Amino acid sequence: MRELVRGMCSDWAVSIRTACGAIGFDRSTFHYKSRRADQAAVEKRIREICETRVRYGYRRVHVLLDREGWGINIKKVYRIYRELGMQLRNKTPKRRVKAKLRDDRAEAVGPNDVWAMDFVHDQLATGKKLRILTVVDTFSRYVPVLDARFSYRGEDVVATLDRVCRRSGYPKTIRVDQGSEFISRDMDLWAYQRGVTLDFSRPGKPTDNAFIEAFNGRFRAECLNAHWFLTLADAAEKLEAWRRYYNEERPHSAIGNKAPIMLTKSGGITSLSP
Repeated sequence: MRELVRGMCSDWAVSIRTACGAIGFDRSTFHYKSRRADQAAVEKRIREICETRVRYGYRRVHVLLDREGWGINIKKVYRIYRELGMQLRNKTPKRRVKAKLRDDRAEAVGPNDVWAMDFVHDQLATGKKLRILTVVDTFSRYVPVLDARFSYRGEDVVATLDRVCRRSGYPKTIRVDQGSEFISRDMDLWAYQRGVTLDFSRPGKPTDNAFIEAFNGRFRAECLNAHWFLTLADAAEKLEAWRRYYNEERPHSAIGNKAPIMLTKSGGITSLSP
């Protein structure tokens, strides 16, 4: 209707009062300007708040917006908050008795204090896919195991960890992502029985487990990209040879160019076979 009024004013050279009276359109409606906050601006501000205040839910976001004078309804804040996918992601996973929140995370102060764990994908020369379980001690950079299999389930992760931990000791905490193998009941039960805490990364936040991400990059560049694997047994042999080199010879700038084996508890133990 506003466009019609404007057209009449332009084409017939009449006033807004005359044009509105001719078509029965209220002049106050014609002159009304919406006071609603710009949706894009509100979305931007909500995203900024959620990125800097990662523990804030939509209610606290609404309080901050209200303080800043946005005058926006809490229901709209909730709708935008949901549409942007800003829901809190770092809650303890359901039924995970040995999981913890990320906000009390502390740096490792000794060997076996904190381990980081993840999977790396590769393939044989024939094209058959491999999944390699990688584990690194975040204090010493020692790698207790590199275990390649064609497929991995939660019970397989438990079997590998139990075998390795019986030799090298159990860590206090293991940092993992929220992959199905790590959030399985088998893994949770194993951690509970062994007194190990599972520290889960937030979905889509690889920086929450930066140690294993950095290690996986070096592992791929220095080992996986440098070898062909003919069989699973051949892959296991080459991975173990590189793991021993990494633990016992390779200098690491993060630990004063020492080899990780030098920072382990007993100092003189040999690299452990998986």
